[in-house]
Amino acid sequence: MMKKAIFCQVVFILGVFLSGCLTETPAPVPEPTQTEAIAPLATPTRLVLTATAEPSPTPTATPAPATQYWWNDTVFYQVFVRSFYDSDGDGIGDLNGLIEKLDYLNDGDPETTQDLGVTGLWLMPITESPSYNGYDVVDYYTVEQDYGSNEDFLRLVDEAHRRGIRVIVDLVINHTSREHPWFLASQANDAQYRDWYIWSPENPGYRGPWDQVVWIPFGEDYYYAVFWEGMPDLNFENPEVTSAIYDVTQYWLDEMNVDGFRMDAIRHLIENGAAQENTPATHRWLQEYHQFYKSIDAQAFTVGEAWTTTDQVVDYVGDEMDIAFEFDLARAFMIAAKGPIVSGLYEKMQQVLESYPSGQYGVFLTNHDQDRVMSELGDEVKARLAATMMLTAPGVPFIYYGEEIGMTGVKPDEDIRRPMQWQSQDEKVGFTTGNPWRAPAEDYVSRSVDLQEEDPASLLNHYRTLIQLRSRSDALSSGGAALVEAGTARLYAMLRYNEDEAYLILVNVHPQSLPAERYSLSLKNGPFKGPVQAVTVLGEMAASPPQITASGGFSDYKPLPEIPGQSSVIIQLKP
Repeated sequence: MMKKAIFCQVVFILGVFLSGCLTETPAPVPEPTQTEAIAPLATPTRLVLTATAEPSPTPTATPAPATQYWWNDTVFYQVFVRSFYDSDGDGIGDLNGLIEKLDYLNDGDPETTQDLGVTGLWLMPITESPSYNGYDVVDYYTVEQDYGSNEDFLRLVDEAHRRGIRVIVDLVINHTSREHPWFLASQANDAQYRDWYIWSPENPGYRGPWDQVVWIPFGEDYYYAVFWEGMPDLNFENPEVTSAIYDVTQYWLDEMNVDGFRMDAIRHLIENGAAQENTPATHRWLQEYHQFYKSIDAQAFTVGEAWTTTDQVVDYVGDEMDIAFEFDLARAFMIAAKGPIVSGLYEKMQQVLESYPSGQYGVFLTNHDQDRVMSELGDEVKARLAATMMLTAPGVPFIYYGEEIGMTGVKPDEDIRRPMQWQSQDEKVGFTTGNPWRAPAEDYVSRSVDLQEEDPASLLNHYRTLIQLRSRSDALSSGGAALVEAGTARLYAMLRYNEDEAYLILVNVHPQSLPAERYSLSLKNGPFKGPVQAVTVLGEMAASPPQITASGGFSDYKPLPEIPGQSSVIIQLKP
């Protein structure tokens, strides 16, 4: 349910209030509520930052989304089906195995707390492909036989929906496999399909965005493949290709009942000679595609993979993709979790809050193309900090399978996509009764779901707590956000809020504790209209409430006598 608001633009430079409330944006008069103790916060404006020896973060804020979308209430879990659970003992994960494990993700009962609590499922490619990863498609309409059948997939979607889990699938349209019938016909000079791919009678001579070879010789001609010679790019300048992809999209929405798509490699769809990413033609095509899939189902959802900087990613959001992954912010979470300061995260989060439609971006830590969180951070303490910052942030969270138990893995890709470690008894790790398609990481003996299930202090239960807290709270899932000045670069402080409640998230990334005299929380203009009570919902110590100022914020607030080193605290503030 969306709340109506009156917003006030404010400007801060390094926490110094310069000009008061400048303008008011006209808005509908708020409907009466049971309490008016918390009001909307100010609309963000772009800030100028000045470096200091230990920079203090500058408060900024973003309102809740103007329209409530279902994905803003969703926490997604990314699954590589091949590695999740094997139901038939052939060593390869499958759809029926995933169905068997759905209760681990969400058992459908909001009163239970033993499930992870996720409400969205992203499946990496599941259509027919000659490779283990599935990104070189040979048949867009048929489920990979290693994983099961189309009927198995329909049952998976039905079982997921019954538990309140939405399902999206990878849609790989930038390229196909060179074994796809379309390409086989194209390379054979079939007049109908020749122009479905990009051919040149001579090598144009330029290389790819990563200085890779992109023009692949075949006979006397060359075809274009930006990622790998086995994945030739489709030619979206050809309207017949667009029509074919529209048919695929409609099939998965109408016939296979998916809730949407993760769109792979969207910034590479249409080239303009040596300009091979983020071209105007790519943006135009995606705008038309957005109109098409919304015409099939207005609630259909897309999340785009445009692995580039924030200022370029944002161009894909709104009228092209519903959201896109925020890679720069993901990196900032990881760097902050390593400590000892969070200044870079404050600056990046501020840019993100100012750049996107409110909450319309994907937040994550790492994914299937990156070394795993635990391998990069090195220990569970830092992994907890990263999880807290990511799962309380505005945006739409995505968790890579096994991240919640601290699975390790560094490239090559096969080693960051190993079988899920359900048990620790042997190398089958509870994933299969046969021989796993890929051996588990060596730490399986000390890291598995079974070992962490009943330990309240485990990483798994930390994830459960955060996900379930977010799911129960509109303020955390889709509310506004404000960075809070902390008085020290060791402490990350953010306020998430709506009219009914607010959550103050505090993460000390430094190994040493922060005594009260070393930090001071300030928010010059805040959402509060009167006194609030403080309840610690994550952390050990009871918190004291802030003294609310006339401008609805707080000053020199020290809710705890100390914030332990490398710890997370979440304080609920309610009327």
